[in-house]
Amino acid sequence: MAENLKETLATLVADRVHASEDADYFREPLVGFASADDPLFAQLPEVVGPHHMLPCDLLPSAKTVMAFFVPFTKPIVDANRRTGECAPEWQSAYLRTNRFLNAMSEELVRVLAEKGIEAEMVRATHTYDPQLLKAPWSHRSAAFVAGLGRFGMNRMLITKKGCGGRYGSIVFAEAVPYDARSEEEYCLAKKGGGCTYCVDRCPVGALKPDAFDRHACNDQLLRNGEKFSETGADCCGLCVVGPCAYIE
Repeated sequence: MAENLKETLATLVADRVHASEDADYFREPLVGFASADDPLFAQLPEVVGPHHMLPCDLLPSAKTVMAFFVPFTKPIVDANRRTGECAPEWQSAYLRTNRFLNAMSEELVRVLAEKGIEAEMVRATHTYDPQLLKAPWSHRSAAFVAGLGRFGMNRMLITKKGCGGRYGSIVFAEAVPYDARSEEEYCLAKKGGGCTYCVDRCPVGALKPDAFDRHACNDQLLRNGEKFSETGADCCGLCVVGPCAYIE
């Protein structure tokens, strides 16, 4: 039953990506499952900050964390490589994918509820404290624990399909077989390749090889949100479209 539940949920994610009206933006998704009791979750309040919640804070009965990554297609990544500011294609993909992830997460929670299984979701974005600029739940960290990838110098989780895309996760009260974490590095800098694409592309110098100024980054995002008044997309993505963005 547990294996069937895992397959059912992973298949639902893939089916919704394929059937989405925005399917032209997406590639095949990645899905991973981790135990809510995985020791790495207990480390997040120390690594990320004391504000970071545990799975049991989201759902007291939590047994499993399900994470998913929806990678963008190559034209979306290429569009953001060709410009010195966030490309319209990237803005559109960002907004549409956030809406898609929220709707899909709600459906996953609903499907589990129909099976008598408690579940909880966290919205795709804009859940952060406006002063700390830190969210109480990190989808990327959940995806790391669930074995979807490893963090690169750009502070993004890089998967076997790259990091150009969006993450989501849910927590639910049923145990399933959990996925192993890969030790493979996809960040060229961490592999000793000397890549500094992400650092060089940051328009405000917020990203350094060994540091990240989240306030400078957020200020740029807010400026973009005002500048891109037609969409209101407070996004950038210039540090996410290097060699690690799109992996086939």
